[in-house]
This record gives sequence, C-alpha cells and structure tokens, in this order.
Amino acid sequence: MVAAPPIIVQKAETSKLQSFSFENLPFGKYFTDHMLEADYEDGEWKSVEIKPYQPLLLDPSTAAIHYGQAIFEGIKAYKDSDGNAFIFRPIDNYRRFNISAERLKMPPVPEEIFMEGMRLLVDIDKNWIPTEDDHSLYIRPFMFSTEATLGVKPSNSYKFLIILSPTGPYYSKPMRIYVEEKFSRAAPGGIGFAKAAGNYASSLLPAAEAHERGYDQVLWTDAVEHKYVQEIGTMNVFFIIGDKAYTPELSSGTILAGVTRDSAVTVLKEMGFEVIEDRISIDQIIEAHKAGQLREVFGTGTAATISPIKELRYKEYVMEFDVVKWTVSTELKKRLNDIRNSKVGDPYGWMFKV
Repeated sequence: MVAAPPIIVQKAETSKLQSFSFENLPFGKYFTDHMLEADYEDGEWKSVEIKPYQPLLLDPSTAAIHYGQAIFEGIKAYKDSDGNAFIFRPIDNYRRFNISAERLKMPPVPEEIFMEGMRLLVDIDKNWIPTEDDHSLYIRPFMFSTEATLGVKPSNSYKFLIILSPTGPYYSKPMRIYVEEKFSRAAPGGIGFAKAAGNYASSLLPAAEAHERGYDQVLWTDAVEHKYVQEIGTMNVFFIIGDKAYTPELSSGTILAGVTRDSAVTVLKEMGFEVIEDRISIDQIIEAHKAGQLREVFGTGTAATISPIKELRYKEYVMEFDVVKWTVSTELKKRLNDIRNSKVGDPYGWMFKV
C-alpha cells in the first residue's frame, strides 16, 4: 500500500453560491467552490490539497494530452430530509477506479486520498447538493499522466483530482437509440471494462452520426460479429422480456461494470425478477419484440440513473415503446431513488454518510 500524506485544506474566501441558482440545472456545467488535487511523483503521492476550484497549468508536452493516459469515475451525493449528506456506493467506484488505473499502467490511488478526500470535499461543499427530484451533486474523480515528454511509455508522474458539480437529469426525456454495427466501442483484450477517457472519445463520431439520424445515442454491438449487444453510450442496458430481466454479461471485458447496473440487478431480484446476465443477440431482441414479449428497454448509469428507451432501431427494423405504461423501470428507479434520498432504509449499506 502506498502511503498517503495528510490532506491540507484551503477554503475559498467567498462562495459562488451567493449568486448561484439551482433552477434548470444542466448536467456538468457548473462547479462548486473547491476541488481536491494530489500529485504522484518519485513513486509516492504528494501535496494532497483541497483548495478553491481553479484552472490547471500544464506543459504543452504533458503526456496525457498526447497518449491518453487518463481515467475517471462518476459518483453522486444526496441529502436527506435533515440535511445530512450521503454518497452513493463510493467504495465501489474507488475499487473500479484502481482497476482502470492498473489497466492503463497508472499508480493506484490510496483509499485515504480517494475516500477521505472525497468525504472532506463533499462536506465542505455540501450546501451545493440540490434537493429537487432527479438532482444531485455529481462527483468526478479523475487522474491523468503529467510527465512532460513525447515518449510512448508509462508516465513517471500523475495528477489526481476530484471536482464537484450540482446537476440535474442527464437525459430529460425517454431516448431513441440506434443499434451500431459499423463502429466498435471495444474488443476483447482492450480497455472496454476501464473507465478510460479514450473509450468516450472514440464514441463521439458514431453518436454524432446517430444524432444526424434523429437518435439520442447508439447501442454498441460486439466488435467481432456485430451481433451481440454491449452497452449504450454512457449506460449499461437492460431488457425486460416476459418475466425476466436480461443484461449483457461482463466476462468478455468489453463492457463497463456499472455500479448502477449492479444496483439494478440487486433491486430487480428483490422485485421478483430472474436476472439473466449473458450474451444477448440483437436477433433475440427482435424476436422477443415480434412475439410481444419485449416489455421494456432501459439504460442504467451514474449520470443517467434509470433512463427509459422509447425507440430502438436496428437496420430498417424499428421497435417503439409506450413508456408511459411501463412499470418495471419506473418501480426500479423509485426504489433506487428512495434509498439514495434516505426515504427508506438502506438494507445494502450503499449510502456512505459524509
């Protein structure tokens, strides 16, 4: 275990909250008063600080800019009716962060920096947590290589930061999804399971082409046959077929192991559904739709939470759904939100009190 230095706190002299409005909050556009910053140099973590939110000064040859050694996580904080702040399943994000770090040959971030730093930061800026439905304080931990070099090799230095953003819903309405069969998100042996910046960069062109067709996002298929569904843009995907819930399995290493996905699996089982994690072909989905058995399709993710899909298109075959009549994803979202907002008990120990 790499030792962690103490966390130094320097508070902002004035708060931006004095002139901030929580009405009509977009996702990820505004940031709180403070951020956490730590540096990895000479084989150890140094200079761990919580300080006023500010720009970074980087050398033009900073390795991350050229070679993409960058990872991140997405986490959310909420308030209960008494004003106490809670973070949803941060330890799971912490573990996944270091799995991503290992795959990209980056140093692990000690728990004392990630978890305690996050707790302190959220506690300092807890007045930024919105209380409206479908709103939260979005937490973005991230790390990138900082060595000033143009050599293709693991960096000798890294920067780890956490920033906070009060935010509303990522998707404000049910989505239209285009099944992608030309481009590929990830292949076995690649970095599809990691939350790496490059995974998202490569998705931008396919997503833009889907937008031009009138769709909100793409549903990826496997890179070998373009036959088996993977995940949707920023989300994992679920299909309610008959009385069972299906979601793509993770063993191929091409799909992100979503924390919200795992939460949905747990709650769906509690709701009485058999949850099947397996390879799912687009042909299976079409057959279920033609037979009238495809009841609901929805995405899950930290940013997106539970997002219903009202249209799914594969080639010229279009599947449309009346999301107003849906009950499964609606109940799933309610149960998860009730836990996050402390309206019910937390039987799974998911809520981390700040």
